[in-house]
Amino acid sequence: MDTSSKLLNNTAVILVSHGSTLPFAEEVFTEIKEKFVEASGLEAEIGYMKVSEPTISGAVEILKDKVDDLDKIIALPVFLAPGIHTNIDIPQLLGLEPLEVDPRCPDGNYPPEHYLSIADDVVFDGEIKLLPSIGPRDELLKIIDKRIEEALAESKLDDSAKTGILLVTHGSRLNYNKEFATALYNKFEKTCDLSSSFGFMELCGPSIPESINKLVEENNLERLVVVPVFIAPGMHTTHDIPHILGLLEAHEHEHSHSHGHDHGHDHSHDLTPVDFDGEILYPEPIKADDILIDILIDMVNEAS
Repeated sequence: MDTSSKLLNNTAVILVSHGSTLPFAEEVFTEIKEKFVEASGLEAEIGYMKVSEPTISGAVEILKDKVDDLDKIIALPVFLAPGIHTNIDIPQLLGLEPLEVDPRCPDGNYPPEHYLSIADDVVFDGEIKLLPSIGPRDELLKIIDKRIEEALAESKLDDSAKTGILLVTHGSRLNYNKEFATALYNKFEKTCDLSSSFGFMELCGPSIPESINKLVEENNLERLVVVPVFIAPGMHTTHDIPHILGLLEAHEHEHSHSHGHDHGHDHSHDLTPVDFDGEILYPEPIKADDILIDILIDMVNEAS
């Protein structure tokens, strides 16, 4: 799926990611970038908000070296839902005005050690166009359906087992993440013949245990497919959520958090395991699925 030919000259794309202390996200985003470049014909680079390299300003410098007479950069946040990162942090890291007032720091005077304070300025004379987050697109349902099929193919139970589906995402103090998850689930529910629900890892409800308990009790489930609606694997998908689901022993979870992991958040996690005796299937997140690549290319074309 090539992008519009009018975009190919003097235009490049920054695929913006959060950054992680774990290697999983960088591996996934490297694959996303490679697939995006091959499928779109556009030059692209990953720009990490923090922790990982290259930074957003570093990505701009890389693209300036790669593209002769570069005069337009499309910044595409590879985030499912809008939030503080997409509306406040990323615009400022690009040298643009934030889309809303930062509830963490309303006066805009960040502490000296804050990542917005220490980030290098973007140096670019051309146009930078910031796109929105992905949002609850219909195409995401195709990826969710794929993950459910992959999980059920690994089940030890037969087709007659009473099965439910739970979509899980992170959660946020702001409404954006809940609005995204609710809209996506409302679409999913209309296409799914199985009993289903959705839950949040933290910060807002319903929580994963609450959703599982209600779903199991109301439908007498024997099997549950829990789909992580996340782009890339990370601490939340490989440790926090599996621990809540009872797929990790307590000492494994404690060990996983003892190796320098820092969420950079001012909250703690309630990771009490659920009580479900049936089979829990837990597939991979979205990762560099070809459908995601098509979505990203469509977003660039829509913005042209």
